[in-house]
Formats: sequence, C-alpha cells, structure tokens
Amino acid sequence: MSDELVTGELAVDGLARSFAVRPPRARNAPLVLVLHGNHSGSTRTYTRPIMYDWTSFAAHADEWGIAVAYPYGHGGCWADGRGVTIADEAGVDDVSFLHAVIDWCADRFGTAPDRTLVVGMSNGAFMSHRFALTAADRVPVFAAVAGGFPAALLDIRPTHAVSAMLVNGDADPIQPITGGHSRHPGPHGEPRGRTLGLLETARHWQALDRCWHDGGTITTEHSGRHTMTGGVGGTQVTAWTVFGGGHTWPGTPVPAEWADSPAAAVTTEFDAAEQIYHFAHPLLTPAATRKLPTT
Repeated sequence: MSDELVTGELAVDGLARSFAVRPPRARNAPLVLVLHGNHSGSTRTYTRPIMYDWTSFAAHADEWGIAVAYPYGHGGCWADGRGVTIADEAGVDDVSFLHAVIDWCADRFGTAPDRTLVVGMSNGAFMSHRFALTAADRVPVFAAVAGGFPAALLDIRPTHAVSAMLVNGDADPIQPITGGHSRHPGPHGEPRGRTLGLLETARHWQALDRCWHDGGTITTEHSGRHTMTGGVGGTQVTAWTVFGGGHTWPGTPVPAEWADSPAAAVTTEFDAAEQIYHFAHPLLTPAATRKLPTT
C-alpha cells in the first residue's frame, strides 16, 4: 500500500467495511469518492485500490486541493439498485456505507462533507447514480463512466439538484450507449437490471435538475459532448460520447491481458479524471443553493 494512502474500517449494518484514503493537505477540502466496477468474479489481485491506478485523482490531489477515498464494495461489487450484483442480492446497504466514509473523512481529515464528488466506473457508475439521488444534500456533483441510470431508481426524487457528467463509449458491449439489461439474467433466464442509455440518462437528470438551457456541443475527432445548463442552483448535465470507446476509463490504457477484449478500446484524447474535476470544481456549491421545490 502506498505511503500516501490511509486505510480505514467501519462496521455498517453488521458488516465490516473497508476503504483507503489519499488525505488532503489542508482542512475543508472537497472529498472525491471513487467507486470501482464489479470485480466479484475476478482472480486478479491488487496491491492497492484498482481505481487508484486507473484514475489520476490521487496524482493531482495536492494540485487540486482534494481528498480522495477508495471504498471497497462488498464481495467486489456494489448494491447499485439494479438487483443483479452479489451485494444487491445480499441486501447490502452501500448508501449508508458511503455516508459513513464521508463522515469518517470529515472527522479524521476535516474534509467538507457537503462538497463530495462521487465518481464511478461501470457497477460503480450505477452506484454513483444511486448515491447522488439519495445523498443529494452532500453530493453537489457526480460522474458516471460506462454506467447509465438504473431503471429501478426512476421513481426516486432527490431533495437537491445534482450536476452530472455522464461518459459512455459508443462501442461499449457491456454497457451499450443505448442502454439495456444486465448480462446476468434472472433465475429463469428473464432479463433484469435495465439501465437507460446515455441520452435518456442525461434527459432524466436534466428533468430532475431543471436544466433547460442549451450549453452547446463540443465535438472532436474522438468524442462529442453536449451540456445543458441553468438548473436549480446553477447545476449542469453533460453527456459525453467517446467515439469507438469500449468499457474503459478514458485516458488510462487497459492492462495488457485485457487488450484483445472487444470492450478494451480506450481513448487517450483526454483524461477522464481531469475533465471530471474541471467540470465539478465550480459546481461544488452549498446544499441550500440547490434545494429543489417540493411541488
């Protein structure tokens, strides 16, 4: 484990839960929660959190003035609300776990609990949607990479508007950009775990946040992104399509043993962590400014 990382353990709902934190250099820093994908069936071992190496948040932590936490999902996965993971089927309360990590970091390092940026990849992306919905007073911004909105959560209404950056490759066979069902069918072969596609996900968050101003589109050789602005409290929603992108984290090459997978196409045109931070930084606003009307 890197000398920069501090490990933590908590008991949540009777389960022992663990995480690692790259501490901030000053108090009142924003906290970035980085959620890994589902690796419950993987035999690959890691000497430190997988998302520590897959993302550059820790490398930029001092420059950006942030703390970065890497929670570990129960059984290598998250109870993201789709009902298809080991954690979901076991009834694990990951919402309470992530709340507890925020509180632990605030107590230990003086991080700002109401300026939490949640970032997730794949199963972690689905979980980031769930946590942003249910902890909207603490999460001004979230980012979901390769993970659309779980359809099972469509009836949940957040208490506060939350800005969203949504990133998906248009050649991702695991989380298609058009959405679809989980690769893990039910016990009788029935489809389950449906998620919305990138554009449908963006429209849903735009409606929740009341973002109706067109912020414009930026298109390059390798990607295109469209932003809607003017939501409650200045919130924004960005949908970012990676042309030819697979089930990968933009800016980070995949391990050599995964290179031949049809899901392994990755762009190095931009670093997703850098783009997420620059999007989020001005949007880490107080909950009072983002409170949604009750009617």
